[in-house]
Amino acid sequence: MIRMTGQELADAVRGRLENGDGERVFEGVFTDTRQPLEGGLFVALRGPRFDAHEHVAADLPAAVLLVERVLDVPHPQVVVADTGEALGRLAQHWRRRSRARVIALTGSNGKTTTKEMLRCILEGVGSVHATQGNLNNEIGVPLTLLAMPEDTDYAVIEMGANHAGEIGRMARWTEPMVAMITNAGRAHLEGFGSLEGVAHAKAEIFSGLPSQGGTAVINLDDPFADYWLSLNEHHHCQRFSLEGGGEIEGVWQAPDRLRLTILGAGRDLRLASPGRHVAANAIAAAAAANAVGVAIDAIANGLAGWTPVQGRLQELWHVSGARLWDDTYNANPDSLRAGLEVLAAMPGRRILVLGAMGELGAETPVLHRETGALARAMGVDYCLALGEAARDSAEAFGEGGEWFADHDALRTRLEALLEDETTVLIKGSRSQHMERIIEGLETAPSARGAANAVRAD
Repeated sequence: MIRMTGQELADAVRGRLENGDGERVFEGVFTDTRQPLEGGLFVALRGPRFDAHEHVAADLPAAVLLVERVLDVPHPQVVVADTGEALGRLAQHWRRRSRARVIALTGSNGKTTTKEMLRCILEGVGSVHATQGNLNNEIGVPLTLLAMPEDTDYAVIEMGANHAGEIGRMARWTEPMVAMITNAGRAHLEGFGSLEGVAHAKAEIFSGLPSQGGTAVINLDDPFADYWLSLNEHHHCQRFSLEGGGEIEGVWQAPDRLRLTILGAGRDLRLASPGRHVAANAIAAAAAANAVGVAIDAIANGLAGWTPVQGRLQELWHVSGARLWDDTYNANPDSLRAGLEVLAAMPGRRILVLGAMGELGAETPVLHRETGALARAMGVDYCLALGEAARDSAEAFGEGGEWFADHDALRTRLEALLEDETTVLIKGSRSQHMERIIEGLETAPSARGAANAVRAD
């Protein structure tokens, strides 16, 4: 993690050192006074509804402060016009001191799963520093970079956004040698305005690549592939596809088999989660790993060792014998369709537990009705919905569609339906906290993926 003096900090962020010795050393960075890092740098961020300057006390165990105004506390302080921008500039400064091969990725769906797959692959060939949890925004990305050890071999930086310009700033701070978009889908339409707005905002990630060199990893199966390719005429382009035509190709066989081919060399493997979208994530990870020089055997072994994280199509079993797919981390219409494809392929009775999808703007009612009708058309037997917007989904689903005002009522109804030969997909936007449904059920994780074999040609 970052370690430097107050004066070095001032030089890096073009700030003014006040109130102390410029030789005071800090190690690490924190932004929340409730979770202090002794001897670290405290960055006093400010937003529309908060101002961290107001919470800095004289006994805060920080070595140095990064602030927008001088505070009446004894700490050495570096004063800048905008602490958020200075945090990013400091992260860029630290990134430039690292020898790590940096991969940046974004996308409407699958970016966290792809990031975790990449981590598994790269850990087989070197030391890896990757985004933790949901630290993928304009605060989380700089903090991730600043926590990176100097001797890191590979860094995998995930970027999320809900407005234009955000990914461009993060890409500038990150300066990746490889930049990838998993896909562009109908997520955060409230902020981006349209699907085209999503595609253009995601494309900002390529602006962080060096003017000459660097690799853009392009999903040929995405409708915006040609647009993204046109932006990268001066970069090497590594293309991946489940439909053929890229340097990295995959052939998916339901539910969880993947034939991976890299420049003619092929491997067969089984993934720890089913679904075409999971296979697409796998070949995206393979393309990015290959772009930093990882060979196909290491890629295949890493993918075979990957297991899904909680909330992202994790397979659980209820004591009744019912299978539960925990896909509760987030939802938008396109990721929900992918989940429904997995659910529809399961035998027996099928239940969708749906939390309302957020940030869809004026399209919210029509997209929720579309979701309910789609679930019915795909053979789902019940749609149990939570959240005001999801009422439209339950109504569009028709018979078997039920709406609930709270988690407890929905869980009670779900438990009455659980039995052997029943499969449940639980999914919703982060704001709906759909994990609470699972927390009240008696479940155990699946052993799927424990022995995923890789077979070479």
